[in-house]
Amino acid sequence: MALAGFVVGLLAAILSLLFFSPADAAGGVGVNYGRVANDLPDPASVVNLLKQNGITMVRIYDADPGVLRSFANTGIKMMVMLPNEKLADAARDRRYALDWVRSNVSAYYPATQIHALQVGNEVFDSRPDLAWSLVPAMDNLQRALADLGLADAVKVSTPVGFAAVAVSWPPSDGRFRDDVAEPVMRPMLEFLQRTGSYLTINLYPYFAYADQRSNAISRDFFLGNPNPGERDPKTGLVYYSLLDAQLDATYFAMDKLGFTSLSAYSGETGTPASGGRHGHHPKPAVGSLLTARNGDPPAASKENAQAYNNNVINRVLSGRTGTPHRPDADMDVYIFALFNENQKGSGPDDIEQHFGLFYPNQTKVYEFDFHGGALPPPPAPAPSSWCVANEAAGDARLLEALNYACANGADCSAIQPGAPCFEPDTMVAHASYAFNSYYQRNGRASGTCDFAGAAYVVYNEPAGTCDPNTSWCVANEAAGDARLLEALNYACANGADCGAIQPGAACFEPNTMVAHASYAFNSYYQRNHRASGTCDFAGTASVVYHAPKYGNCVLPSKTSIEQATAKSEVYAAI
Repeated sequence: MALAGFVVGLLAAILSLLFFSPADAAGGVGVNYGRVANDLPDPASVVNLLKQNGITMVRIYDADPGVLRSFANTGIKMMVMLPNEKLADAARDRRYALDWVRSNVSAYYPATQIHALQVGNEVFDSRPDLAWSLVPAMDNLQRALADLGLADAVKVSTPVGFAAVAVSWPPSDGRFRDDVAEPVMRPMLEFLQRTGSYLTINLYPYFAYADQRSNAISRDFFLGNPNPGERDPKTGLVYYSLLDAQLDATYFAMDKLGFTSLSAYSGETGTPASGGRHGHHPKPAVGSLLTARNGDPPAASKENAQAYNNNVINRVLSGRTGTPHRPDADMDVYIFALFNENQKGSGPDDIEQHFGLFYPNQTKVYEFDFHGGALPPPPAPAPSSWCVANEAAGDARLLEALNYACANGADCSAIQPGAPCFEPDTMVAHASYAFNSYYQRNGRASGTCDFAGAAYVVYNEPAGTCDPNTSWCVANEAAGDARLLEALNYACANGADCGAIQPGAACFEPNTMVAHASYAFNSYYQRNHRASGTCDFAGTASVVYHAPKYGNCVLPSKTSIEQATAKSEVYAAI
């Protein structure tokens, strides 16, 4: 399968940290203890919860005194953060940096085992105006640690959003964005190398999977389940997880700046267990609706969160920490996040509130194991399958079996003369329709697709399968051009194939907003398998049940969309 590019995650300050260091051996797993909520247990209770679950490393997003005191003499390693709002002062004033480290680090060390200081959080994305202050602040805080005798014990770094990596597939083409590569990343990497620290890079495997334009990024590749792998065409390296591909893209970006000796540590990563949207999206994100052709669960689901996080935890604790480009690399992981946080995002359906391993009442959202117990994966959804006629059985046997199916529960109305699935008028086509109806209505139970040898089961939807309930999504002209344009842009940016409505393409004419919006809306609707809610666009679209035609352009159905996708399976970057 050819890969044109991976989706770069755009959502700041909620996900993954990966650490690059030439220093100590790794292999530990921790959690991010966020507290953007009003219903969380007190820090002392959190300490007990962590101990009960074998969690020995924690990262917080500030240096809260109550939290730091509660973790004293617990043996739990802690990573603290200088917030973005204090970054400019730390960069400008060495005395400020020294006072901050004295008050927030050395005052609690070593009783509280602070081992890392993160400077700001995704500054390139959340506070680009502070980008130039980042390395000076890191340098001043490092000097302060040295003045206090803590430079060897506490390493300084900063979380960088993965959007700083301009190219992510193939990983060997990985490079940092031009606006940050030389002015910020090069001096930062020089600082990290000089101080024996690590680069912290925020990765978003979930968003790459959820926001893809097609189903080409498989669920197994996203989760790190067994899969055939994806080959980098330039290096020949084969990748079996999206996390590794994104991590190696960052390594290659570092290599291009000449920093090839920094080893990789993996830090924070995770995926939501629920939620239907994200506050950055004006409409439900594709990821909230994505259900692959073989019946996979939605991208944001307990099944995916359990599988992804347990795969990462078990991998690290088993010592399999290398990547294809850096096979000897170590890896520490901080899972995002400890709790579901009810004040994040834009409401209870926002995925930002559903990354937690625990509910606020301290019960698990799903099963996981920080002891390396290699929990069995959650039950996989039953694979989709179809029942088709065996042409070799001959028309006489097929007719007998067809009559049996129609008389015993199959819905055969669609293959009557004049009905939607009468054509093609062949025994094989009609028998396949009847057999499959019988098979599906009996829950695909064993033995319901045999018909004395006249049928058999297949696991890929047969070409030309007739859907009597085919529907299309079209624009509501009354919505007006402005609203239609906004919705059209959303559809094209979130999975619709809008190539056919570009100038000179097959469906550019008629060049009207209604025609172009209808094409984009329908593409989005069909590619999301006509799921409920995917033809609304804030009231600018509606479902119809007869194939719409605009000029000479007939809007495609789900079947034609899938046939076109099968011919060109590619990863598409948003």
